[in-house]
Amino acid sequence: MKKQLHTYLNRYVSFSEEEVNSFFDYLTVQTFQKKEFILKEGDVCKMKFFITKGLIRIFKIDDKGNENIIHFGIENWWMTNMESFITEQPSLLYIQALEETTVLTINKANLEKAYAVIPKLERLFRIITEKMVIAIERKNEHYLKMNSKERYRGFIDELKDFSQRVPQYMIASYLHITPEYLSELRKTK
Repeated sequence: MKKQLHTYLNRYVSFSEEEVNSFFDYLTVQTFQKKEFILKEGDVCKMKFFITKGLIRIFKIDDKGNENIIHFGIENWWMTNMESFITEQPSLLYIQALEETTVLTINKANLEKAYAVIPKLERLFRIITEKMVIAIERKNEHYLKMNSKERYRGFIDELKDFSQRVPQYMIASYLHITPEYLSELRKTK
């Protein structure tokens, strides 16, 4: 796990083995079973999660009781409910494991301590946050310009292996289309 984290960190900022070991001391390993909730609406999100193995989804439930998937997270991604984590207010979102999922977690207090001991971490998380915002903006911009069929094709082309791990109704929710229409799109593939 430590080697996996080191490889990931060095994609953005160069970290020595000592710095990674020091950062690792602030992290806790946690495993969630398939369908287990990592965070529920109304709870305060107290952790950031680095996925070492598995798959999660972040979603909300609308007024009609429908699940609306906002993000998926796979190996080597940091995930959290950023608003709840930063503001320490109750979450409006759910985070759920879709497979048995192992994560490295860090709470806000330990993250601040790690920033003080390893200043490069602040730069790392700034870069990660910038990339996340860009990805969200691209998704929103592209999806506004695309019809349902194009959104589906783009999703499958970009995330072929990932799409095999996720139930089709969840892909439909993420793409903002009905499961029935997704089924039609898959048939015409």
